[in-house]
Amino acid sequence: MASTYLSRTPSSAGNQKTFTISTWVKFHQFTPEKFILSSGAYGGSRSFQVASGTNAQLDVQSNSNGVADYFIRTNRVFRDVLGWFHIVVAVDTTQATSTDRVKIYVNGVQETSFSSASYPSLNFDTGLNSTQEHQINGRPSTSDYGSVNHTHFHLIDGTAYDASAFGETDATTGIWKPKTAPSVTYGTNGFFLKFENSGSMGTDSSPNGNNLTVNGTLTQTVDTPSNVFATLNSEYSNVAGLTFSNGNNTITNSGAWLSSISTLGMQKGKWYCEVKLISGTNHSLGVIEYSGSSSDSYYNGANIVNQGLIGGYGKNWGWYGWTGSFRYGANVELTTGNTIGVGDIAQIALDYDNGKIWFGKNGTWENSGDPANGTNPIFTGITFTDATFFAFGPENASDSVNFGNGYFGTTPVASAGSNGNGAIFEFDCPNGYYALNTKNINTYG
Repeated sequence: MASTYLSRTPSSAGNQKTFTISTWVKFHQFTPEKFILSSGAYGGSRSFQVASGTNAQLDVQSNSNGVADYFIRTNRVFRDVLGWFHIVVAVDTTQATSTDRVKIYVNGVQETSFSSASYPSLNFDTGLNSTQEHQINGRPSTSDYGSVNHTHFHLIDGTAYDASAFGETDATTGIWKPKTAPSVTYGTNGFFLKFENSGSMGTDSSPNGNNLTVNGTLTQTVDTPSNVFATLNSEYSNVAGLTFSNGNNTITNSGAWLSSISTLGMQKGKWYCEVKLISGTNHSLGVIEYSGSSSDSYYNGANIVNQGLIGGYGKNWGWYGWTGSFRYGANVELTTGNTIGVGDIAQIALDYDNGKIWFGKNGTWENSGDPANGTNPIFTGITFTDATFFAFGPENASDSVNFGNGYFGTTPVASAGSNGNGAIFEFDCPNGYYALNTKNINTYG
């Protein structure tokens, strides 16, 4: 996600006292700061920003020449790298009561607990809706870009709305969901980004036509608040030496064995994913079972999967790509198949209910396997008792996983296969198997 952001410099100033920002966001990492929306360079005459800081709290602030005009920081932290948050920031510095001048809502509920709460002065002009450059996912004059997914991004110029203008509670599920066509007035510099046109992601869907410029490579994802797809888990306890990118779908390890797992686990059903080997020689990949308890055999001291070698320790079943060896438990070799290297796409199919695992290379299943028919798995006779996760452990190497979003890194799959059920894979998803996302888990898991 480096150097990937959207920008716009208004030709004329709008209302710098009263405005609303509404967006659905999915965070991936927390260092450096993640700027949701900013305007003006920090240290300049007047800058504004809404950001998730390195401590994963949410900040709303304005600065003049590097000195804070006001600074609001939540006590709440946002370390969930699986789910989406609906964040609304409503600013109205004309309000007589200082605490009414900045309001923050998360998933429809107003935040009331803050670690810092210095409010703007009466009738203060912020740097937003000014003629300075505005950025989503970045801040002018810095290189702090990053890993945030957005959908339904609204900027309102001239009105401070609460969260109910943009979202509502689903009558059936009780879950907070977006209003797809909210009844709001956008004002001079307002815009509405749906991100629905992959070839023009900065298109403004409000009546204003205030299109934003896409800088860098911005990828469209099928991961949405209504159907959340698995990614790699950057908050897993054994990822300190790993680098995550591309929405936590690419993992890079510059040292000895380390691993990461999917953010969603499996306790029933049949599941499929793909991984492309980007660099390096040593790649292990497969499935682990983990109960979440420190007494679990997969737990090692302070870290889970401490060694990172999938198929080397505990309840795990893996493919050692550099030798072609299929191993499980305490590094027990079951059999040997093909090796896999840079440019290859490996496939994993898990039948949790029947205790079977298949591995494939570039569209061909190892051992003449057929997951759809349940024949010739690499591993069989497994009795799972806890949640399982797809797992990836490179050593001095990099992998890009496709959990169904249709990309390896920022590169779309070359030829989408069939049976995706709304997901996009390079090869045919075996009939009866599904991408790891919340809708499929609700239906099939």
